[in-house]
Amino acid sequence: MCDTDYHHPPFRHWMRHFAAVPKGFLRYYVLKLLNEKPMSGSEIMDEIGKRTKEYWKPSPGSIYPLMAWLQDNGYIKEAPEQEAGMKRYILTERGKEFLEEHLKKRDELREKFRFFMPPFLTPPALELPWLNFYPQTTRELVEARKKLAKALWNLRDNLREKYSEKAVAETKEVIERAAKEIEEIVKKLKE
Repeated sequence: MCDTDYHHPPFRHWMRHFAAVPKGFLRYYVLKLLNEKPMSGSEIMDEIGKRTKEYWKPSPGSIYPLMAWLQDNGYIKEAPEQEAGMKRYILTERGKEFLEEHLKKRDELREKFRFFMPPFLTPPALELPWLNFYPQTTRELVEARKKLAKALWNLRDNLREKYSEKAVAETKEVIERAAKEIEEIVKKLKE
């Protein structure tokens, strides 16, 4: 299946009904968005739709009860500045701690299931809507990943026809160097 098939209407329809979003993901994602900037419920729905290329857009029946629950439990509050008729919300300190708990659980799950490929490495046709929540600029990594995947497929096909120990060694060196450099970037982000 090629990238264009992913956007074909029948496949798009199937993906919309493929599976429920993982439990707790909407809560996590609302907290994550509100940590980025103050937003209203409708802005959150629109942003989730935008970041998933409209494959998933939570309904008002999902967002507004969740927002009320978050506010009732002291995780969010109304932003002090509002436009006419538009309530925006921000995270409270308690909400930031709650988000940190979600991030720790995510990291624990990632470690537990590390044998699964991360979303940047999954084939585009297998990317699920809830795995596609990156800021727009980060999506450039997905495009770079596609180029890498294509290069590796081409290498594999060519090695079948004409095997070369030198090509395998050079490729391994390039991949290991890239992995090391990416890990260094991750370390800097954690500092």
